[in-house]
Amino acid sequence: MAGVYFMKNGLMMIGEIADFFGVSRKAIRLYEKKGIIKPVEVDSANGYRYYSAAQVQQLNALLELKALGFSLDEIKWIIDGKKEKTALLAMLEKKRQAWQEAMNQAAYKEECLDNIINHVKESRAVEKMTEMTEEERAWLLVKMVCIEDIKAQHTLIEALWV
Repeated sequence: MAGVYFMKNGLMMIGEIADFFGVSRKAIRLYEKKGIIKPVEVDSANGYRYYSAAQVQQLNALLELKALGFSLDEIKWIIDGKKEKTALLAMLEKKRQAWQEAMNQAAYKEECLDNIINHVKESRAVEKMTEMTEEERAWLLVKMVCIEDIKAQHTLIEALWV
């Protein structure tokens, strides 16, 4: 019954919010175990968990923060809201810097792949790879793939001899 949610006294069951957000019930129980989200009501007869609109919003925030790379401990720390603004800003800035570093690394890898693609396109030797010995292929691949290592080695050799 995707899209149809039954509410008891304005509360949603664990399965309903799990389906709504596309997460497992097990994940929500883990968030509960970690103390991040707690049901407002647990039916003593059947153990069903019920969540309020505020808790649904907390789950939404949790999932957004998780998608941004925060750990569950960090998310609990943020959602608890017991830290000062400066501490929260420091944590957010640290995560932003981590993403910036990841983007820089990804850009560097993209540049390396562009260099390899260009070397493969320009190389006449690649057309004869099937005819090469294993050792010849290995050296050709090193020349094409390890471009930055070779440049770094040449720079180091030049620096040592100067």
